[in-house]
Amino acid sequence: MQCSWKAVLLLALASIAIQYTAIRTFTAKSFHSCPIPNPVNCSLSQDTDAADRLCDESPTLSYNLSRKTHVLILATTRSGSSFVGQLFNQHFDVFYLFEPLYHVQYTLIPKLTQSKSTTDRRVMLGASRDLLRSLYDCDLYFLENYIKPQPVNHTTDRLFRRGASKALCSPPVCESLGAVDLHLEEGDCVKKCGTLNLTLATESCREHGHVAIKTVRVPEVSDLRALVEDPRLNLKVIQLVRDPRGILASRSETFRDTYRLWRIWDGTGRKPYNLDVTQLTTVCEDFWNSVSTGLNRPPWLKGKYMLVRYEDLARNPMKKTEEIYDFLGIPMDSNVERWIQNNTRGDRSSSKHKYGTVRNSAATAEKWRFRLSYEIVAFTQHACRQVLAQLGYKTASSEEELKNLSISLVEERDFLPFS
Repeated sequence: MQCSWKAVLLLALASIAIQYTAIRTFTAKSFHSCPIPNPVNCSLSQDTDAADRLCDESPTLSYNLSRKTHVLILATTRSGSSFVGQLFNQHFDVFYLFEPLYHVQYTLIPKLTQSKSTTDRRVMLGASRDLLRSLYDCDLYFLENYIKPQPVNHTTDRLFRRGASKALCSPPVCESLGAVDLHLEEGDCVKKCGTLNLTLATESCREHGHVAIKTVRVPEVSDLRALVEDPRLNLKVIQLVRDPRGILASRSETFRDTYRLWRIWDGTGRKPYNLDVTQLTTVCEDFWNSVSTGLNRPPWLKGKYMLVRYEDLARNPMKKTEEIYDFLGIPMDSNVERWIQNNTRGDRSSSKHKYGTVRNSAATAEKWRFRLSYEIVAFTQHACRQVLAQLGYKTASSEEELKNLSISLVEERDFLPFS
């Protein structure tokens, strides 16, 4: 039966709207989609077998409009993002990926890991949005554009931190595991599972109800606007922040070579003349800009943005995690609760490597007060005074006040989600 002119007009307008959204969202490479109703006969293409094959190979529009919640943990290095990522990785119905944008950065800007070039940033962000959009559609093949050497037959052993994702270390992606392997360490996963089959990973992604991705390679929430506004996604952003003094202390200890001059200052009391202060100020500027956008509550972020301070999560991990899941509209399961109980009460020896998450979370949040000299703390407080006030972090006026843990340097603040 032929369609009326009104039906044809509505379909044409819908098609234009979809194309407009796609143009705004993607900057480098277009994506395939499954067939949409033909305005001539109001039905799918007659070649249903071909349509099914196409849908198998590429995500569909109807699939994107399903019940899936797409979560992005927006953070910076050494802000507790690995810990927050585990709150999703442990959920039985969440497909979690740890830093897939690593591959974009080290392919496009291999020698400028912290590039400040406006052009490099624009290229990086454009490619990152493309990849994120594809991954939320469970199209993991798109990663192959950035994995070097290029995967063969959709298999690779080069995926960054593959072992940090339970979904990539469990059936059907990894069939070689037995009952005793349910709680593998990251390195053991890679050894036992072998190369990663991206076809199986794609199938696993589609079987999960939700997709969560953690990244420290997107500076501000405004950089995600095209994705947040994309009607084919149900993207919600968890912006994780931490006291810049704590970030600096953690980076200085973890990335010893990169922060060598800060360590010299801390050890000698003399500030090097060639100290790269942008290693600190860039964090504070990105926080200020991004949080300002979120707290100003623009219409495009309504129901899509939640600000989380690492210190609040560290002190009350169960309560804060429940708030996060409530914001997302995803039931929190017992696996997450169990993981929190087992991973927030550890001692110093519990964390095996720099991205470890087993630790006394409350003590970790305060440890920077004993790692940094008061001179560096005072410098940081002056350089980052705006964002410290914005986020409710108090300044210490003396070394005695800095070391006195009975004096809290975190104001009681309730950053309610923008709903």
